[in-house]
This record gives sequence, structure tokens and C-alpha cells, in this order.
Amino acid sequence: MDTREALGSWIDGPKAAAEKMGADFGYRGERLGLPKEGPGSIAGPGRRIGALVVDSWLVSMISYGLIAKGDAGHANLWTTPLFLAVTAVLLSTVGTTVGKRLFGLRVVRLDGRRATIPQVLLRTVLLCLIVPPLVWDRDTRGLHDKAVGTVEVRI
Repeated sequence: MDTREALGSWIDGPKAAAEKMGADFGYRGERLGLPKEGPGSIAGPGRRIGALVVDSWLVSMISYGLIAKGDAGHANLWTTPLFLAVTAVLLSTVGTTVGKRLFGLRVVRLDGRRATIPQVLLRTVLLCLIVPPLVWDRDTRGLHDKAVGTVEVRI
């Protein structure tokens, strides 16, 4: 790479610069042995965020209507613990939440089996911390998934 290309490569980003140098990144999930598309492939960020929004909204409505009985301040205190409990119970029993099911997603271990209860609990706690899901790897797996050895795949 001559000096003009090296100086201009920061504009395109590190991935584009690596591709110009001949690096091959493949598709999302290739390194994990998952299919490129269809059932069992890694879910895209849009689907995962949509499922999280649906789950958060449902838990907020349950907290506001059933637990706090209309008191918004009291409902805010219960939303995160209720989200943690509902998500952990649903993921450990059926492998999906209501939002994930609507978007056609499930959480599995890297070997394709259902995640264990400790994996689900740790994953959900890390998800509630907000920062781990915002840091992704090349396969768009968040730190909360990488820490416990799970992946969110399409059904």
C-alpha cells in the first residue's frame, strides 16, 4: 500500500483497509460453524433490538399496570428486576422470550443445545448492565453472549 492509500484508509475504516490488503472476513457466524442464512443462522442486530424493545415494553406495561397499579415512579423501580426475572425464566425454559418469538429468534449454546440456567442468568444480568450488549465482535455477538458461550439464532 503506498502512502496515499495508507493516509486515506482511515476514512474508509479498518475493515475496508483490511479488505484492500486481501483479508477475507466471510459471513456472520462462519467462524462458529453456523449457516449463512435461514434457521440456525446468527440473528441480525435489527431483529435482536426489535425483540428487546418488545420485551421491554411488555415488562413495562406489566410493571405499570399490575405491580405499581398506575404509579409511574413505583413502576420504574420494578421494571428492571421484572425484566431480569421474566427473561431468565423464559430463556431457561423455552429458549425464547415473547419478543424473540415474535421476531423468530432463540438463544442457544454454541453447540446448538438449550442454554443452561446459570448461562441464562449471567447473560440476562449482563444484558441489564447495558454496556456488554453494545460491544460486538465480528459475528455481531455481544459481550453478554460471548461471556456465557451463547448465540442468538433465527428459528
